[in-house]
Amino acid sequence: MSLKLYFIRHGETTYSKTGGYCGILDPELTPEGLEMAEQFAKTHSSLNWTATYVSPKKRTIATAKPLCDAVGLEMQIRDGLKEIAYGKWEGETPETVNRDYHDEYVRWLTDPGWNAPTGGEKGIDIARRSSQVIQEIQDNHETGNVLVVSHKATIRIMLCDLLGIDIGRYRDRIAMLVGGVSIVEMGDHGPLLHCLSDRCYLDEKLRSLQGT
Repeated sequence: MSLKLYFIRHGETTYSKTGGYCGILDPELTPEGLEMAEQFAKTHSSLNWTATYVSPKKRTIATAKPLCDAVGLEMQIRDGLKEIAYGKWEGETPETVNRDYHDEYVRWLTDPGWNAPTGGEKGIDIARRSSQVIQEIQDNHETGNVLVVSHKATIRIMLCDLLGIDIGRYRDRIAMLVGGVSIVEMGDHGPLLHCLSDRCYLDEKLRSLQGT
């Protein structure tokens, strides 16, 4: 048996609905986001779970809670799984950021690995802190299923890091819908991606909520 990492992006929030930048902000899940968490737990509670590692934000904790309650797992809260800090862009729309911080916005769009939102984090900084959590998981769990509950940019960066994709291309190469589940098996030949941003566990109504 190998180690499988189940990365899930948290359920819907008001910011994922509107497209505003939400990193250090701490909104609750919407009612639909809570439904996503419940449906994930219902579908996946029969798996033999080893551990759950969770970002400390309300939206990720609420996403992990139904499964943890169902299978009796304690959440391992890790700051390294937090979302990118958007600095002065927090809560703003892309249109507003493009107007008010145009040059920095263009640089970030061009290469978010080495350019940060105004006062925020570079992609390489997120890769560095999140990779420490992945290493901790590998050190603590040689086999089993481990749930990692995090955020849109952070999961995309972790997947790029694991799969050998340039961190600066995380926004161009990997899509990550709200509630999307990606599975990576840590095998003898390195990380193997089994699925990306899968949402087949959701009912038709919730699958129609794309989110940003």
